[in-house]
Amino acid sequence: MQVSDLITTLARQGFSGYSLTREVQFLDMTDGTPTRAQRFAAIVAPAAERAGYIGHGRNARFARDTGMTESSVSRMWLGTSLPEARFYEKIAEVTGVTLTTLLVEGGVLSPESLQSLSETDRSQVGSTLTPEEAADRLGINDEVGRQLFYATVERLKRLEDEASDHTADRGGTAAQM
Repeated sequence: MQVSDLITTLARQGFSGYSLTREVQFLDMTDGTPTRAQRFAAIVAPAAERAGYIGHGRNARFARDTGMTESSVSRMWLGTSLPEARFYEKIAEVTGVTLTTLLVEGGVLSPESLQSLSETDRSQVGSTLTPEEAADRLGINDEVGRQLFYATVERLKRLEDEASDHTADRGGTAAQM
C-alpha cells in the first residue's frame, strides 16, 4: 500500500492531517528501521491527539496528566527519546491505548517478551510455593542439588523469621520504656 493510499484511507476514518502525518511519517524512511523512540512516538502522538491533547499548551497538559516534564513529553512526541518506564501506564491511560499496544507496537517490548511475561504464573506471587515446586520449575533434577536447594530455602526462611523476631522484640522494648 502506498503512503498516499494509507493517508486517504485514514482520512476517510476521520483522522486529522496532523495525526496522519505522525502515523505514516516513518513509512518512507530510507535509512532503515525506525528507532524504538520513533516507533513509540508514532503510537503515542496520534493517540494523544485523539484524546484531546491538541493546540497550544498540549505538552503542558499531557505532562500534568502523566507526571512527566514538558521537555520529556516534547522529546517523546518528536521520537528522539523514550519516557521513563514509570510513566508507561499513565501514558496508556491518558491516551486510551492499551498498555500492551503501547509497549509492543511502540517497540519497548518484543511480542516474545510479552508472551513470556504472560506465561509466567503471576498467581504464584505472594502464595505458598513449596521448595519442591520451585526446584521443579527451576529444572533442578539432581537429587543432591535438590537437597541442597531445600536446605538453603529452609535456612533462609529461618534467618528471615529470626530477623523479624528481633525487630519485634526491639519494638516491644522501646514501647515499654
